[in-house]
Amino acid sequence: MTAPVDPTHTPAWSELAALRESITADLRGWFAADPDRAERLSFPLADLHVDLSKNLVTDEVLAALLRLAEQTGVAERYAAMLEGSHLNTSEDRAVLHTALRRPAGASPTLVVDGQDVDADVHAVLDALSAFAARVRAGEWLGITGKRVAHVVNIGIGGSDLGPVMVYEALKPYADAGIEARFVSNIDPTDLAQKTSDLDPETTLFIVASKTFTTLETLTNARLARDWLWAGLQASGAISDDDARTDAVAHHFVAVSTALDKVAAFGIDPTNAFGFWDWVGGRYSVDSAIGLSLAIALGPDAFRELLAGFHAVDEHVRMTPLERNVPVLMGLLNVWYVNFHGAQSHAVLPYAQQLSRFPAYLQQLTMESNGKSVRWDGTPVTTDTGEVFWGEPGTNGQHAFYQLIHQGTRLIPADFIAFVNPAYPLTDDGQDVHELFLANFLAQTKALAFGKTAEEVEAEGTTGALVAARTFPGNRPTTSIFAPALTPQVLGQLIALYEHITFTQGTIWGINSFDQWGVELGKQLAMQIAPAIGGDESAIEAQDASTKALLAYYRANRK
Repeated sequence: MTAPVDPTHTPAWSELAALRESITADLRGWFAADPDRAERLSFPLADLHVDLSKNLVTDEVLAALLRLAEQTGVAERYAAMLEGSHLNTSEDRAVLHTALRRPAGASPTLVVDGQDVDADVHAVLDALSAFAARVRAGEWLGITGKRVAHVVNIGIGGSDLGPVMVYEALKPYADAGIEARFVSNIDPTDLAQKTSDLDPETTLFIVASKTFTTLETLTNARLARDWLWAGLQASGAISDDDARTDAVAHHFVAVSTALDKVAAFGIDPTNAFGFWDWVGGRYSVDSAIGLSLAIALGPDAFRELLAGFHAVDEHVRMTPLERNVPVLMGLLNVWYVNFHGAQSHAVLPYAQQLSRFPAYLQQLTMESNGKSVRWDGTPVTTDTGEVFWGEPGTNGQHAFYQLIHQGTRLIPADFIAFVNPAYPLTDDGQDVHELFLANFLAQTKALAFGKTAEEVEAEGTTGALVAARTFPGNRPTTSIFAPALTPQVLGQLIALYEHITFTQGTIWGINSFDQWGVELGKQLAMQIAPAIGGDESAIEAQDASTKALLAYYRANRK
């Protein structure tokens, strides 16, 4: 892989720095002077309508940003990713999450490192779909002959955040009477609460761990196995070791490629669904990691989700940069981070179903682009990454919007909404969804255009209250609208942010596909664990602060 281009040494970067100094943001004035601004800066992306017009950009800024994308090789690097080049340089791996959603029969066939990737992907997808269909039809039964009523996914990171987000978003599509639950935290409270009201005879566990060694996942899997055995023994369903082994085979499946470890746990390896080292965890919800979704929502809905992903992949591949929505949004993020000093980015879905979408994006964006070295090991030359956060509207309006509207920090925000609700309800003749959307539209308008002191005074406010009630405006937002939150639309939204993340990482010259920053803490935890248990030599090996905290723990543990 060639060395990354230093963006700060490109002509476009110098242009952008000069434009930042010379242009004063004036969304009111820009809209007044350009009646076509909204239409010109709104773009279709599959089923999404994306309005970029309330961002702090002029035509000159957008042109310079597009030149930055060209000069840093965004399109070329995307093409290299699609063909299987080893963009993950620190692990010498291809980056092929886009292959997970290539349709059957796609041409030309994708062969990477001598392997037919298309054949591999569709073999797993077909097996996953067939298994999900058996569970949904009541053909897969627990050890006592009862059909599955609950599926519990045990994973962490990408093996949890993706499935739980998609399940919550598409819960109206759960049509088989099977509820999905998700266990991730090693805090025993998580498993205890998620299983407290379940019947062992009708519960199916999915253990999602590529290597079948993830500490949190395997700990929770063993606890779940103990819970299963205890419950079945209490009801008289099993009594001996052979029955215990049979129970695991009936109530556990795996998403893993470590078949020997899967078998040692007691899971039949024929009920293990694999994925590949070219799929990063945060990019894996459309792999076998989505097994819980295929069961709860159905294989057809899962394939529609994949089709939504692929539509955006094709948009990025085929669309010129000036109309390429994920590239444009990634460039805007670079504009705010590197030229406006923005340190965070809000994602504000006006859809309760997307309540876990901001948390999902936290891993996708911050684990990908939270880097201080470039893909060749040299230090970065710019700020990289931003803190992604958010909550559904209108909840956020009554919590943190104050900071976005009138605070001292610039916080770009993406607003997401849907024309048609999953649950159309009225209140005394008022369409509640329309009232909800009025808030969505009002917030982006208020952030863009604000409220002047003269407008406040015209309403009769005087004195010190005038300043308190003045809104500066010029707070950038992007509005994303879609007809409804369907599986395809959700796939499009996820892929949109994947490619936004890719664009930023390419411009900054970083490897967005490794995550070494998570390793040190895990290593130290294994060293500290004996100390918590009272091992004196392990205690003595700790620093003074850790020793003091260990002493507090030992003094107060009941």
